[in-house]
Amino acid sequence: MSRLLVVDDEQSICWGLHELGKSLGHEVVTASSAEQALETLETNKPDVIVLDVRLPGMDGLTAIDEFRKRIGPVPIIVITAYGDLKTAVQAVRQSAFEYIIKPFDLETVERALARALRSTQTPTGATPRRNSVGGLVGNSAALQEVFKHIALAAVSDASVLLCGESGTGKELAARALHQYSDRSSGPFVAINVASLSSSLAESELFGHVRGAFTGADQDRVGLLVQADGGTLFLDEVADIPRATQVKLLRALEHGEVAPVGSGQAIQTNFRVVSATHQDLLRKVKDGSFRHDLFFRLAAFRIDIPPLRDRREDIRELANHFLSGTVAGDKSPPVFSAAALQELECRTWYGNVRELRNAIEHAVIVSRGGTIETEHLPQPAAASPLDLVELEQPIEESIVSLIRRWAEEKLSADSPTDAIYE
Repeated sequence: MSRLLVVDDEQSICWGLHELGKSLGHEVVTASSAEQALETLETNKPDVIVLDVRLPGMDGLTAIDEFRKRIGPVPIIVITAYGDLKTAVQAVRQSAFEYIIKPFDLETVERALARALRSTQTPTGATPRRNSVGGLVGNSAALQEVFKHIALAAVSDASVLLCGESGTGKELAARALHQYSDRSSGPFVAINVASLSSSLAESELFGHVRGAFTGADQDRVGLLVQADGGTLFLDEVADIPRATQVKLLRALEHGEVAPVGSGQAIQTNFRVVSATHQDLLRKVKDGSFRHDLFFRLAAFRIDIPPLRDRREDIRELANHFLSGTVAGDKSPPVFSAAALQELECRTWYGNVRELRNAIEHAVIVSRGGTIETEHLPQPAAASPLDLVELEQPIEESIVSLIRRWAEEKLSADSPTDAIYE
């Protein structure tokens, strides 16, 4: 029989987890505060702790260190209804075994408990270096998962692949990965690969020496060397020319770069984060992207959800962008209830980027007053070519189009019975 310690000031949570633990054959002790939980350690050393973040008195994250001091590396499952990137990173940095967002189902906790009881958790004792990161805004379950995965990836040095539609915030996620990593004091070097011609890609990435080609009037330090000690962010990585992919793979595997026109390698040490809105595995299949480079870049994958999959974040995002439109100590304008409802109903094919642009448009048109529905720009029309990637098979394209059409109809104010006609 294992011993569980549940620390939460919500009686319903304590009761539910107590009953779950009993049904699994465990002995369960509950506490409504960190201080009360610490007192129980004198007579009851738990095998697993389930710990809420927001507690009366000492908060859960502070309590983690106290538990470690008194009973060593016991697995701690952190639960919270107020998940954000800072909390997720701090929990992972303090070696929390798992990070679960409320509301949760008991099956999720049961699986976490089973893993924790099989584990031999070792604390790292590290603490986050920064307190905040801008741009990634929202409290939806979908975004909480992104925060959790960023926190997990930030403490490692593995390559990360960010996948998601245009405008979802992939670069913000890349910057967060850098900011919360051990490389945060180093450079963050970003480049949009799609903006490079095939003839310039090698020179930009690896650098060149004077006289390497026509127009090379002086030596140029490549981006891979500029990123030494920090993070290299390759946006639209699917567009790397095939010939350049071989050289990039060697640089990633051996940590050295040979500038164009030079036979002398330069040592560099960087962490690579890449992003794409395309299906890289499909490009591997059609031969336009090397499979070995794909697996080197995608050691850890994070999917950034489209805005339509986290509509509960739209209001918070809109107010966030609105506050950013006012300089100095002026009070920002406000949204009418109808305007907020309209924002939450739109499909947002351009995702967060389109929402931000719509807010900026509305602020200009409203001239500092209350933003009404008529101040918002017309919704962006999405053609079939905009909705699906051209390289998709026809079957997948049709499914994607039907799904998007249904989502648009369901989010509209018109009766839904017409959908079945």
